[in-house]
Amino acid sequence: MTHSDQPRPLQSRASGPLTGKVRVPGDKSISHRALILGALAVGETRISGLLEGEDVLNTAKSMQALGARVQRTGDFAWTVNGVGVGGFAQPKAPLDFGNSGTGCRLVMGAVAGCPISAVFDGDASLRSRPMRRILDPLEKMGARVTAGEGGRLPLTLQGARDPLPITYQTPVASAQIKSAVLLAGLAAPGTTTVVETEASRDHTELMLRHFGADITSVQEGRHGRRITLVGQPELHGANVAVPADPSSAAFPIVAALIVEGSDVVLSDVMTNPLRTGLFTTLREMGASIEESEVRGDAGEPMARLRVRASKLRGVEVPPERAPSMIDEYLVLAVAASFAEGTTIMRGLQELRVKESDRLEATAAMLRVNGVTVEVSGDDLIVEGRGHVPGGGTVATHMDHRIAMSALVMGCASDQPVSVDDTAFIATSFPDFIPMMRSLGADFS
Repeated sequence: MTHSDQPRPLQSRASGPLTGKVRVPGDKSISHRALILGALAVGETRISGLLEGEDVLNTAKSMQALGARVQRTGDFAWTVNGVGVGGFAQPKAPLDFGNSGTGCRLVMGAVAGCPISAVFDGDASLRSRPMRRILDPLEKMGARVTAGEGGRLPLTLQGARDPLPITYQTPVASAQIKSAVLLAGLAAPGTTTVVETEASRDHTELMLRHFGADITSVQEGRHGRRITLVGQPELHGANVAVPADPSSAAFPIVAALIVEGSDVVLSDVMTNPLRTGLFTTLREMGASIEESEVRGDAGEPMARLRVRASKLRGVEVPPERAPSMIDEYLVLAVAASFAEGTTIMRGLQELRVKESDRLEATAAMLRVNGVTVEVSGDDLIVEGRGHVPGGGTVATHMDHRIAMSALVMGCASDQPVSVDDTAFIATSFPDFIPMMRSLGADFS
């Protein structure tokens, strides 16, 4: 599938109960990081459960272009033979990240610590997204950047020959900014420190430790963290079992909650507390989500989740929860539409700089299907009435999560919900449509 394909519209209709056991794809955040750290390690890294969506495959291609040996050895099974910290080779062609902001921004950090030059590019959506707040700290570490207005793609990044360790306070809670600085800091002597006033996802810290880095993380203030990395380690190849992606699990979970009589089991879902804000919020709304078979790999906890249809009620979601569920607000808004009462989601400014302006796009998705919704500053306010009229066609704006959220809405709405294009779902969840159909969803 390429993004030049014709649009693939789809309609979702109310179905009978959703039932069955599924494993959603491997976590995208872990998949990107396993490939990148495997490429920066010495020796072989074996990855199982890798997400084989376009975003991650583009990261795999970029690691190959930078000199690592990357091979697919079976279904979702890959090996990476790395080049060591600071060992990337000059790529012969631009690095194309397609739709993936995470892959692009993390690899910028990894390249910034190497004495090479690379051109970063992506599709029309990624070219429109701001990169300056990633580039600012990398320039402080000695990298040089040639880019268009706002640091947008395509851009050329000249890595530092002698990268400098820095102490950097992130302007917003962003795992991508933090990770880019830490990955660049691997090649710098001394210690590189990132200070967050609001803690963001800690996957990079956990995986760096798994690969042998000396990294510490301590509380900073009420909600923040101070992360310190000792530079120039020799990372060693490691085995990584990628847990199922909680952001992907969000879609069948909400579908099971809103379709009467549903009972769905999801296996091996990551339960890292910095990623499970949606589960916390849904339980506050009255959702039946049971955890069992808890285990861990590479520092990441995972569990079996059993989800049953539930009567939901409106709640207020505090702004400090946003970093732990920033990708899940779209499908939470769908759940809020089927709840009784008002749900207020506060502090969603980060949604405005995703694949689309997700805040406005989410409001538009609800409005066109008869839901009363208001955007007030960076807050989203949804008036739940226990049911959704439906009947609308949703503009997806080349955004996979809008498409999936709208299709979930149609699983329980009074009238079918249509989406204008489902092609971009493949960037994160290639089997979303067949998997939902296997549970009983009516997509046609």
